[in-house]
Amino acid sequence: MAPGGKTVRDRDAWLCFADEAGQLLRPPKACTWSRRGRPPLVRVRAAGSGRISLAGLVCQKADQRTRLVFRMLVHHGRKGEKKGFRKKGFREEDFASLLDAVHQQLDGNIVLVWDNYSHHVDAAMRELIGKRPWLTVFRFPTYTPDLNPAEGVWAHLKESLGNLAPCSIDDLAGLVRTRLKRMQYRPDLLDGFIAETGLTTTLP
Repeated sequence: MAPGGKTVRDRDAWLCFADEAGQLLRPPKACTWSRRGRPPLVRVRAAGSGRISLAGLVCQKADQRTRLVFRMLVHHGRKGEKKGFRKKGFREEDFASLLDAVHQQLDGNIVLVWDNYSHHVDAAMRELIGKRPWLTVFRFPTYTPDLNPAEGVWAHLKESLGNLAPCSIDDLAGLVRTRLKRMQYRPDLLDGFIAETGLTTTLP
């Protein structure tokens, strides 16, 4: 199903790897410099401060620039507000909307590969997939996040957020959006995330 492989080749399709992630105001752990004997402390407000939910796809096609497409939901903790892509009743429709946007942006068929999360395989998602003839879906083996290039996107993002202390969830959302947009303009970095998985993306 890789570029040059049977499914992608026969459908002249983009190969897309999808995944979700989340981020709170509490920053990820990261290395930094300080005076000897004086470890730096960054005080942050994290409890009850909201959450950012992310969904993204790393998209590859032979003779095309590798793309990153993402969507972000910001949850402020308000009553009735969407809590993210995984909230029951919202997730399938949100993903369908994202896939429609990716299809329009790439202007071609899509072979989608993602994990076995329950909402990826439930009846609602199967129905939404069945209504999209340009979409073919495969699933990774269970417990194999290291095979998904999108995991590399989230790891790189969280590393870049280390040692930062945004004051609000909206400030954090701005930082996340800026860093993901930077990655969109670095196809070499996205190719590196794919290579890091060890997946074979061309026929021998």
